[in-house]
Amino acid sequence: MSEREPIGVLLVDDHPVVREGLSAMLELDEGIRVVGQAGSGEEAVLQAARLRPDIVLLDLRMGAMDGVAATGHILRESPRTKVVIVTTYEDDADILRAVEAGAAGYLLKGSSRDELVHAVKAAARGETVLTPSLAPKLFRARVPEAPMLSEREREVLQLVRLGLTNADIGRRLFISEATVKTHLLRSFKKLSVSDRTAAVITALERGLLS
Repeated sequence: MSEREPIGVLLVDDHPVVREGLSAMLELDEGIRVVGQAGSGEEAVLQAARLRPDIVLLDLRMGAMDGVAATGHILRESPRTKVVIVTTYEDDADILRAVEAGAAGYLLKGSSRDELVHAVKAAARGETVLTPSLAPKLFRARVPEAPMLSEREREVLQLVRLGLTNADIGRRLFISEATVKTHLLRSFKKLSVSDRTAAVITALERGLLS
């Protein structure tokens, strides 16, 4: 696409009034041209394959094939097309699913015309676009939850941190050496590590040890 060519946009939403509203806002900009509309995920996939739009503005929840599934299909058929989700939903999991499916952005339907036009042009340039209020949600969604160590597992790791052997830890906590080893192995699995040192370091990094 040369700089002088308008950005071709495919609008996808199961509500015609929403599609018409988006079209009216976008068509006011000379650099954007609405090349088609679709009312379902399935229709979006077919239209995207036929029209090869630069940008697909895609609703998230639409009948049998939702926006996330449609995004995956569209990008497999037309890797150069950019998909931007436009929805009323602000759920952390929905945002993460859309981004992981390859969406170039996530906007709320309450976005202004300027925000919408900016998002289309930014996505066309290869940038990631996100309604500012959604950025913290995406961050939270992408940060993995800290694994839950039991109180005893934390006690064992605290003593490992002090340099005690399994036998020493067993005597300190009045449990057998085999039980100490069991607690350590469970900690290794939860922390995705394979040795004592890595377990202590990872637990400290994740705030699981004081």
